[in-house]
Formats: sequence, C-alpha cells, structure tokens
Amino acid sequence: MGLGIFEFIYSQLIEFFGYTSFAHVDWRHLVMICVGLFFISLAIVKHFEPLLLIPIGFGILLGNIPFDLSANLNIGIYEEGSVLNMLYQGVERGFYPPLIFLGIGAMTDFSSLLSKPKLVLLGAAAQFGIFAAYSSALFLGFAPEEAGAIAIIGGADGPTAIFLSSKLAPEFIGPIAIAAYSYMALVPVIQPPVMRLLTTPKERLIRMKPPRAVPKQEKILFPIAGLLLTTFIMPTSLPLLGMLFFGNLLKESGVTNRLAETARSSLIDIVTIFLGLTVGASTQGDVFITPDSMLIFGLGAASFVIATFSGVLFAKLMNLFASEGNKINPLIGNAGVSAVPDSARVSQHVGLEYDKTNHLLMHAMAANVSGVIGSAIAAGILLSFLT
Repeated sequence: MGLGIFEFIYSQLIEFFGYTSFAHVDWRHLVMICVGLFFISLAIVKHFEPLLLIPIGFGILLGNIPFDLSANLNIGIYEEGSVLNMLYQGVERGFYPPLIFLGIGAMTDFSSLLSKPKLVLLGAAAQFGIFAAYSSALFLGFAPEEAGAIAIIGGADGPTAIFLSSKLAPEFIGPIAIAAYSYMALVPVIQPPVMRLLTTPKERLIRMKPPRAVPKQEKILFPIAGLLLTTFIMPTSLPLLGMLFFGNLLKESGVTNRLAETARSSLIDIVTIFLGLTVGASTQGDVFITPDSMLIFGLGAASFVIATFSGVLFAKLMNLFASEGNKINPLIGNAGVSAVPDSARVSQHVGLEYDKTNHLLMHAMAANVSGVIGSAIAAGILLSFLT
C-alpha cells in the first residue's frame, strides 16, 4: 500500500512538472529572457527610452515563458483567439502606427522647420541609410519585399518600421520592430562617435542664426499644405502622414485643445503600451533566434550608422554653398533620422561639449521632424514599388 501511494505521488509530480515551463524551456527562451531584462535595465538605469523599452522588455519576458503548445491552452501570442493575439492584431494589421503618428503630430511644433525650410534637406539626406540597407539586404539574398521592410530600420522610426513590415514582410515584424526600437533607444550611444569623426573642431563651433518667429496662421496652414503636398506625391504614405498632420492641426488650430491633449497623452500612451508589450511578446526564442533575425539586426545597425553619416555629410555639403553668416552646424545633421526628439537632443549635447553657450536644439528639431516626414515618404515609396 505504501509503495503504491509513493508511485501515485511520484506520477502526479511528473505530470505536474510536464505542465510547468521548466519542462519546455530551451536555451533560446533563456537568451531572449536575458535580452528582455537587458532592455528593462537600460530603461531604468540609463533612462534610454523607458516608455518603449519597459513595455518591450516585459513583453519579451512574457513571450518567452514556454508552455505545451499541443495542449491548446490558447494563451500564446501566436494562438488565434488568445488575449495577446487579439492585442497583436494592431501590429499585424498595422493600425497601431497611424495612431502613434496622430499623437506625435499633436505634440510636435513645426516652427523650427517653418523658420528654416532648407533644413528639410537634412531629413531627406538621412533617408539614404534606408536605401543603402535595401541594396545590402538584396545582396544578402532577401526577397525584395523583405529587403524593403528591413531597410526602413535605417529611418530609426519604430511605428513606420512596424507599419511597413506588416504590409511587406509580416513574418519579420518581430525582429524588425525590436531592431528599430533598439537603435532608437541607443541613439545617444551610436550617433556621437560618428558626429565627432565627421566634423572638425571649427565646424562644431558654428553658430546658427536664431529661428524666426512663425505666425499662428502659418502654423495652421502647414499641416494642410503638408498633407496635400506629401500625399499627392506619395499616396501610400497617407495612413502615417495623414494622421501626423491631422494631429498637428488639432494642436495648432487652437479650438480642439481637448482632442489634441487626448491624442498626445492618453491615446498615444495606451497604444504605446499595447504595441510595446505585444511586439516584445512576439519574440519567442524558438521563432525569433534565427540566422535571418541576426542579419536583420546587423543590417539595421549598418543602415542607422549610414543614415547618421549621410545627414552630417550633407550638412557639410550645404555649407559649401552657404555664405559665412548662414552656415549650418553639421552636428545637427544626425537629427535627420526620425528618432524624435532623442537625436535632436544628441545634437544639443554634443554641441554643448565644445561651446557651453551654443544651443543647437531648435535647429536640430527642424531636421528631426523632417526625418519623420522623410521616413514615412520613404516607406510609401517602398510600399508602392514592392506591393
């Protein structure tokens, strides 16, 4: 009798062990859990994009708790009908990114760009990283649609990367999104060495003329004119740029303050939570750690560095044709990538290292918001040609 009870208890313990994650874990889950913990520590300790990295990092932990898939528990992000899967539809179907663009528009002041329209060229120049990454991805054997989705990482714009990959390469949404947001968060680490490498001590001390005061009427007309101009050129950018300019009109009109406040606070916060958590959860180790994912991370890093190179070098090129009093400090060229506002802050911080009284933030913001528009147009171009 005693032996029978022991065998029964042992069999029950074995069965219980089979229900736990310990029975189904492999090294890839453990690697991704370490990545998630790393993201969370970057956010808390270094304050690198905490609003993004904490939801993504925790989502990575969530997605890498292994379980028995054959049991049909309906809890995983890839199991149709589960809560996580329903939330993930906003990523797969691409409707989270336009909502984030609505919030970005409602919190963006385009005055710096309107004051110096020529700085839009810096935002355009930084998009060279996207097309360089596209060529590299094709060379490495990715299909054209996959190469286009990977290339957009060079714009350092997470929502745009998710939007485009959901249309062109949904199987790569996870690694593309994680790469894009990782490099956005690491802007203060990646960009300064490139900026110092490409500029001389004299160039870093260039003082730019203060931005002019932009009248209210001009601010109101800009989102309307911007929408018509950009979307007539590239209609496939409409979901992103349409919401960006709509949000900005809510802000600048002066008569929809409640709507603007909702868009730039509650709405964008809610969407960011769902997007970050589900993107993180989609990175299950057994489907995420692949040779293609590693190539995507490498291409993303290269395209981001090339984009920074392009922006700084183009600023130096513009100075060849500028009079002495109208030269551009090339340290703002890095802000042509659309990591708003972190890349503009990097311009400011690096500039202050060499002159404590030379404030570049407002000038850099002109290039920065141009980068947002430029990356959305670049995404539209890729979508038009590759769909």
